[in-house]
Amino acid sequence: MIDEFAKDNLHGRLRRDRQALLWKLDGLSEYDARRPLTATGTNLLGLVKHVATVEARYFGEVFDRPSPEPLSPWQDSDGSDQWATEDETRDRIIGFYRRTWEHSDATINGLPLDAPGHVPWWPEPYSKTNLFAVMTHVLSETVRHAGHADILREGLDGRTGLRAEHAQPIDEDARAAHRAKIEQAARSAAPIKA
Repeated sequence: MIDEFAKDNLHGRLRRDRQALLWKLDGLSEYDARRPLTATGTNLLGLVKHVATVEARYFGEVFDRPSPEPLSPWQDSDGSDQWATEDETRDRIIGFYRRTWEHSDATINGLPLDAPGHVPWWPEPYSKTNLFAVMTHVLSETVRHAGHADILREGLDGRTGLRAEHAQPIDEDARAAHRAKIEQAARSAAPIKA
């Protein structure tokens, strides 16, 4: 009974955070969806592509249920899953992510939480794992990158939040006042030396 509750809870949160990550692309131009927004090149569409690849590997290869999507061997990972080439459309990457959900969901629904898996890219003795550990890991990865996407999107146009239905109009004056209050607290805690 507790296993089904845990599995349903983790799976529900994963589904929620998948949607949150995709929502960060809504309404953006091709350029803003793809452009590097940090010194290391992190970008919104690249985050989606990366999380799709991570999920495809963990709920595929780890449980001997290879993804129907073409993936390069994990040993050849070169960071190309973290950005979109000019030939990769947004629709193609989003479609890949959504098809990965279907495959992942079939794995999650078809296996018990203690189903054994093997992660060949994890060092021994950690490579032997189970569905519960993988669900927790993939959820953590998704949440982490959805958080990155949150910050990147806020930097682009001020849009924040977890879901479209909770989006609030941006009140620039209220945000500026809030930011000024935090800046003042920071300055008071650590005075700037002249």
